[in-house]
Amino acid sequence: MVKFLERILNWRKSTPPENTNENKFVQTAPLTDEQLQPVAAAPVVITPGHLLVGVGQSVGLQRERNEDALFSLTSVLVDGNTELPFGVFIVADGMGGHEHGEVASGVAVRAMAEYVLSRSYLPFLSMEERQRGSLQEIMENGVVQAQQAVVRYAPGGGTTLTAALVVGEQVTLAHVGDSRAYFVHPDGRMQVITQDHSLVHRLVELGQISEQEAQVHPQRNVLYRALGQSEPFRPDIYFHPMPHPGYLLICSDGLWGVLSDDEMFQIIARARNPAIACKNLVDAANAAGGPDNISVILVQYL
Repeated sequence: MVKFLERILNWRKSTPPENTNENKFVQTAPLTDEQLQPVAAAPVVITPGHLLVGVGQSVGLQRERNEDALFSLTSVLVDGNTELPFGVFIVADGMGGHEHGEVASGVAVRAMAEYVLSRSYLPFLSMEERQRGSLQEIMENGVVQAQQAVVRYAPGGGTTLTAALVVGEQVTLAHVGDSRAYFVHPDGRMQVITQDHSLVHRLVELGQISEQEAQVHPQRNVLYRALGQSEPFRPDIYFHPMPHPGYLLICSDGLWGVLSDDEMFQIIARARNPAIACKNLVDAANAAGGPDNISVILVQYL
């Protein structure tokens, strides 16, 4: 067998090529930095646009039960006339020390999600013309539905509620309490979109205490606005374009109250995808003591 292979190799060496052009060497030179720059800077275009989402939750290390609730739903509708990335994302934090806090957060999330989906998404799927309200009206009325659900099913309970409706590249936020929504920018900025409805945050706004004092204030968890309270209120409504590149982050105070903005950004920036980022955020909050329930949703627009 060895001699047979040697004969074949010798025959190949001795046989002249039929086309001498195939044996010519092509000389190349490495590209310069100027030549490579347009290639390196070319953006990756993903069609159709859609939402990549991660979620994470933990009871924490110092609580016996979970009073947080979250909801995440994404879809994309593409036909000859429509290209619609769509998402609904909600975080609710049942108020500690209140009866039925865990029930309050759960029913609030369900009521909000049901109303928003029925008024915003189902009309897009219907073959018949349906009247749709403005996104602001939908989100405001969704909070009203959530408030009524808490009063009915969890009397004496209370909860925060931070909800985002993403339609295309538009984000509409409804907010009550001290769960937060952020935009996470590639340059390291953690832009807080919502405003905490807490006594301590109000004292900071009035200049009576500093941000550092607020972090250790004994009443930092006291809210002046939440679902379940008897006094009438209106939710905060915000409209923003979805950052891209970047992320939408929604979380309870079990995350943002434990980790700094820089710590959260570093964890998100180093993760391979939003799901891994959420897991790492929850792990980091627990590693820092896990004093409260932790809920987080991270959304990336592609």
